[in-house]
Amino acid sequence: MTPRRLPLNSVRNRLVLLFFVITAGAVGFVYLYVVPQLRSSLTAEKLHRLEADAADQGPRLAEAMQLGVSQERLRRIVRDVAQETESRVTLVGVRPEPEQPAFVVSDSEFERTAVEPRYVAAASAAASGAASSAVELVDGGRIGQTAIPLSAPGEASWVAVLSGSLDEVDDNVALIRRQILIAGTIAVLAALLAGYLVARAHSRRLGRLEQAAEKVAEGDFSVPIPVDSGDEVGQLAMTFNQMQVKLARLDSARKEFIANASHELRTPIFSLGGFVELLEHEEPDEASRDEFVRTMREQVERLTKLTADLLDLSKLDADAIEIRSEPVALERIARQVATELGPLADRHGSRLDVRCEGDPPLLARADPDRVAQILRILLDNALTHTPKETAITITSRVHGGTSELIVSDEGPGIDSRSRERVFERFYTGDSVGGSGLGLAIARELAQRMDGDLALSPRRGHTDFVLALPAMAAKRQPAVSGAAT
Repeated sequence: MTPRRLPLNSVRNRLVLLFFVITAGAVGFVYLYVVPQLRSSLTAEKLHRLEADAADQGPRLAEAMQLGVSQERLRRIVRDVAQETESRVTLVGVRPEPEQPAFVVSDSEFERTAVEPRYVAAASAAASGAASSAVELVDGGRIGQTAIPLSAPGEASWVAVLSGSLDEVDDNVALIRRQILIAGTIAVLAALLAGYLVARAHSRRLGRLEQAAEKVAEGDFSVPIPVDSGDEVGQLAMTFNQMQVKLARLDSARKEFIANASHELRTPIFSLGGFVELLEHEEPDEASRDEFVRTMREQVERLTKLTADLLDLSKLDADAIEIRSEPVALERIARQVATELGPLADRHGSRLDVRCEGDPPLLARADPDRVAQILRILLDNALTHTPKETAITITSRVHGGTSELIVSDEGPGIDSRSRERVFERFYTGDSVGGSGLGLAIARELAQRMDGDLALSPRRGHTDFVLALPAMAAKRQPAVSGAAT
């Protein structure tokens, strides 16, 4: 039963939430950062325009004040300046005493007194003698002001104030704010929809993988996953299908091994039981008795080999096998193993020759016991799967920076169908039998020693090449003779 997923444990929900957070964050950033910056920029632009108009019209107003024109003439000049600059123009007198409020001399909109106790921009301009700008709140609205000092005789400082409402700026900012909110809402909804659709598509594809994994767990390797894209999920589906093929092949080999192992175990056990019964109830002659003993010994050897292969396989899978790393004289090990298997070669009618290419003798960094085990597997394989009186040669050499042991036979070779599978577990390529574990174990042992075991077939020959890391060699005492 599939466990119930919590809302945020679903890939689909996480993707939708991620789309929402990213889009909402982007909209929030635009709203909180861009809108205030826009308002500030538009306000500064308005004040800059007022400053430019004040600089242009200042000399005209200053001249009128210096000439002492009449109030009516001064009012007309102020109205003309206001029309030309499209702003409100106010001439303000600022007294030297800070506690005294500013007073209005003339105003384009007929203001007689200051709206506030004092004009901030006018006071700043009078004090500094330079143009000054400010934003003031009047009746709840923002007003932008620019004041420039006017040279005039008398005790008071005359200042021209150009002002304009910032309502248009605020209206534009409010409009942009609304547009951002509307566009942001649409973007968030679109992101949620897109995220949902994308997440649902990925969720369906992952669901197919989950269903296929459940079938694999139940032992069903027959349903491949459709590969509908070249993205990561598509690559995962391709890898999963490849895994299914390999698992199906391994399962088939496992079943075949169980059948072969049952036969391999049943045959020697029945044979041993029959011989024991014969020896128990009959009195065979000496020759028959010797034949019985020889056959029983062969059956025991078959059982022992199968048991040893299964034990090595379990140790490799559990990563419990110990691998040493030390200098190994490959020629010496080759001669020792050849001598050890000499009686088996004699019964097969074959000769085991050991050759060494290079001087001094070759050294490799490996585990000598595991190298010997691999060599026994290769020689036993050659003696088992070749016709009688087939020549078998063990060659040690240095090639491409590695130390190699090559086991060659002049048998019929390995057919093309079996070459790709000879190192698979439980695979047997002919009717001779066996567990199908020897070569698989040999290759895994070679790889554990940072080496490799490869097949190099030739017409009329089969070469298994054991490659191991080479090291500087010192001359080793020679072992005389070749095993037969």
